[in-house]
Amino acid sequence: MQYDVRHPNNLMINMSNVSSLNNDLFIPDGVTFVGTINVPGFAQINGDISGEINCKELEVGPKGNIKGKVQAQGIQVHGQLENDINCKGLVKIFKTGKVSGKLTYSEIDIERGGQFIGNMSSTKS
Repeated sequence: MQYDVRHPNNLMINMSNVSSLNNDLFIPDGVTFVGTINVPGFAQINGDISGEINCKELEVGPKGNIKGKVQAQGIQVHGQLENDINCKGLVKIFKTGKVSGKLTYSEIDIERGGQFIGNMSSTKS
């Protein structure tokens, strides 16, 4: 599958030509991505994402902004994450993090200063 990512200098990066031996993904500050991302490993997002992300572990960096549907085993939020979030493990919202929308989680940790706005439900009985 081919993905095109727009860099701030209006450069198109064809993601089908990018390979990673460890199945991890890094999207730097200034990069905007629209679409679906499936990452077998760790995804670190510092840019702007609109769409869907499926990964094992997700870290939203301080300048990261994700709008869409997210599914992960573990999520760490330093930036912004919004819409429909499903985490099978721990969601950690750091003091600079803001999560909004519908959140389903197994465990949650919100650092003092971190924000959550919306509906949340635990999958633990």
